Amino acid sequence: MSGATAVSGSSTVVVTEAPRRVLRRGRRRHTALFSALAVIAALIWLFPVYWMVSGSFKLNSDLITSPPTWWPAPFSAKGYQEAFAADFWEHLFDSLKVTCATVAIAMVLSVGAAMAVARYRFRGRATLLVMLIGVQMIPFGGLLIPMYVYLNQFNLLSIPGLVLVYIAPVLPFTIWMLRGFVVSVPKEVEEAALTDGCSRVKAFMTVVFPLIAPGLVATAIFGFISAWNELVYATTILASNGNNWTLPVWLEEFITPTAQVQWNAIFAGSVLYTLPVLIFFLIIQRRMMAGLTAGAVKG
Repeated sequence: MSGATAVSGSSTVVVTEAPRRVLRRGRRRHTALFSALAVIAALIWLFPVYWMVSGSFKLNSDLITSPPTWWPAPFSAKGYQEAFAADFWEHLFDSLKVTCATVAIAMVLSVGAAMAVARYRFRGRATLLVMLIGVQMIPFGGLLIPMYVYLNQFNLLSIPGLVLVYIAPVLPFTIWMLRGFVVSVPKEVEEAALTDGCSRVKAFMTVVFPLIAPGLVATAIFGFISAWNELVYATTILASNGNNWTLPVWLEEFITPTAQVQWNAIFAGSVLYTLPVLIFFLIIQRRMMAGLTAGAVKG
C-alpha cells in the first residue's frame, strides 16, 4: 500500500507540475518572440541613424554610387570640414538663441497661467480650458501667411519675431500640461506655508515650484523640440535676415539646384545638428521620466 501511495503521490506531482512546465515553456517562447521583434524594430529604427553617421565619413562620390557602400571606405572627414566651413558655429548659436528664448519665455508665462487656472475660480475659466485644447487643433502651417504679414508690419522678420511665433503654439500645450502638475500638488501644502507667514509668491517658490519642477522639465522638452526642429517658419521669416539662420535653414542651404549636392556635408551637418539635442536629453532624462509620470496622479 505504501508503494501504491508513493506511486499515486508521485503521479499527483506529475499531474500538477506538467501544466506549470507547459506554461513556463509558453512564456519563454513568447518572451523570445517579443525580444526578437524588439530587436528587429530597434535595428529598423537605428538604421537611418547609422546611415547618417556613416555617410558623414564617406566621400560624396561613394554616396551616389550604385550599389551603395555600407561602410566608409576610404574614411574621410571632408563632410565635416565643409560643414564647419559653412559657419556651423554661428548658426548653432542662432538656433540656441531662438530655442532658449522660446523655452524660457514660454515656461514663465505657462507657470503663471497654469497656477491661475488650477488654483482660482473665475468667470470664463472653463471656456479658457476648452480654448487651450481647441487652439492645438489648428494647423500651425495654416497661420504662416497672417503671421508673416503682422511681423512684416512691425519689422520683426528676424530672430525676435521668430521667437514670438514659436511661443504661440507652445503656450497652449504647456499651460494645459502644467495645470495637471499644479493640481497634483495638494492645496493644504501651500496653505500651510501661507499660515506660517509666507507670501503667496514665496509659498509658490519654496513649496509649489520644487514639486512641479519635474513637470517643468517635461513640458520644456516640447518647446525645445518645437523650436529646434522647425523649418517652414524659420525659412520664411529669416529669408531676408542676412545670414542669421537657424540650423534647419542652414542645412537646407546645402541643397542647391545649380551645383552637385554635397551629401556628405549634409550628413555631417545632420550629425552636428543632432548632437546638442542628444546631449540635452542625456542630461535631463531622469527628470524627464519623473515629470512624465508625476502629472498623471490627478487631472
